[in-house]
Amino acid sequence: MSSSEPVRAAVGNPVVRPVSAADHLAFVRAQRSVSFLQTPAWGRVKTEWRSESLGWFDGRRLVGAGLVLYRPVPRLDRFTLAYLPEGPVIDWSGDIGRWLDPLAAHLRTRGAFAIRLGPPVVTGSWSAAQVKEGLADPGVRRLTDLPGQWADPVGARVSSGLKDAGWLPQSPRDGFGVGHPQFKYEVPLAGRTEDELLRGMNQQWRRNIRKAAKEGVEVSVGAGGKDLKAFHDLYVHTAQRDRFTPRPLRYFETMFAALSAEAPERITLYLAHHQGDLVAATVLVRVGGRAVYAYGASATDKREVRGSNACQWAMIRDARTAGCDIYDLRGITPTLTADDPHVGLVRFKSGLGGRAVRYVGEWDLPLRPMVYRGFELYMRRRGR
Repeated sequence: MSSSEPVRAAVGNPVVRPVSAADHLAFVRAQRSVSFLQTPAWGRVKTEWRSESLGWFDGRRLVGAGLVLYRPVPRLDRFTLAYLPEGPVIDWSGDIGRWLDPLAAHLRTRGAFAIRLGPPVVTGSWSAAQVKEGLADPGVRRLTDLPGQWADPVGARVSSGLKDAGWLPQSPRDGFGVGHPQFKYEVPLAGRTEDELLRGMNQQWRRNIRKAAKEGVEVSVGAGGKDLKAFHDLYVHTAQRDRFTPRPLRYFETMFAALSAEAPERITLYLAHHQGDLVAATVLVRVGGRAVYAYGASATDKREVRGSNACQWAMIRDARTAGCDIYDLRGITPTLTADDPHVGLVRFKSGLGGRAVRYVGEWDLPLRPMVYRGFELYMRRRGR
């Protein structure tokens, strides 16, 4: 869901109330693009949070929906942070107060001391060619320094509307934080052939895809159990090499079970083998017209056979065949300087063509300011 693909609903003053998971899912299925973080199943994945499906009603008509995750405050269990990751799914193009005011009123009755949400609304984007120029120019340090950014007026209105209503921006300057990224990389798929997608990639990406095929890398779809354990082993290896904290196997088992139960096509595991060795693995999540590269892992040995590139190309081809509009590679940082540790990720993703996209980011609305200040102090002390 972006400002170019909003929920359009002619409404007066909608009322917010809980809805069943079935009604929530039916609403999601009627939309072209919704984040998988706003599906009912995601509430069953986040077992450390309590979840609730909410609906916005214009009379008896359901015109918006959102998944809320509630997390208690340490030592203040009667208060919770209410979080709507990459949501809610409403019409962001009009008066957002009509949508968010009843949400705040409902969440206050649920004991929320603050609301955190991430509007699925784009503020601007940069083409792959612009990103390439920025990476090559030592005078350009950030995406936002690049000239010629495409700006979305809806995103600008949403940002100013949230600020005027007392919401506080939470997205960090470097693009990564405790929440979900403000800057992403996306490849448009709609109306493009495989040859056109390949031509949109840089020469290195095309060479790597050909190299994987020549070396005999085979990409298959995982079947669960043993395959998921193999992915996780490789993922832990990747985490040790790249110095991030891996999620436990149980998390992925829960994620695959919950999302698959909601829709068989929702989540897919891809495995790249070379001469019997697992060299790369990825996880694709799809809702409507949006396909998301959610997780990836790669072996340190045999990197020259380009298993990661083969997995990416398989996911892109399958997403296109399934009729998806967007292939979403998730987060990047906006920094373009050569000495930034994350710049390699920008290079890797921008090589696929497409565009870097800036979203509105995450915002907080304190409902109980004293408790919110205590929560902020607690988060600063634990280093976010």
